[in-house]
Amino acid sequence: MTTIQLHANTTATPEQFVDGLTDFGPGRNALFGNSADKDLVVHDQGIDHAEVTEGSGGVWERLTYDWSDPRYVVLTTTDSNAWGGKSGHTYRLTPRADGTTDVDYTVVREGKNLRGRIFAALFATAGKGVLVKAFQNSVRAIEKRH
Repeated sequence: MTTIQLHANTTATPEQFVDGLTDFGPGRNALFGNSADKDLVVHDQGIDHAEVTEGSGGVWERLTYDWSDPRYVVLTTTDSNAWGGKSGHTYRLTPRADGTTDVDYTVVREGKNLRGRIFAALFATAGKGVLVKAFQNSVRAIEKRH
């Protein structure tokens, strides 16, 4: 199992960040490059939760989004063609006195098959830079929305 923790500071408020994170409409891939619009399926959505299948490049996962605590958003992987076990994502959003927000992002990857185990191993080593860049791009894209 691979666990990667990333950090960013953003000019977006926690509410603006959650708004971007939970916008499942067209153009989601502009905010999250690993979520191709053509592969996005919203199965259920409520005021503080959603059940969504998303992915790109042949790797997909079905996620339960929970933002009932708007400062701690949890995405639990419930099905995937690569990820299983304890896979998922968490975002901890901490407002700062200067008006910015600290975003602490944790991604957990447990491969459920050979493909997933290879990807998890890559993320833990040379592929971590890809995750860092994707995270930074998402943070900046959410900032630009507001």
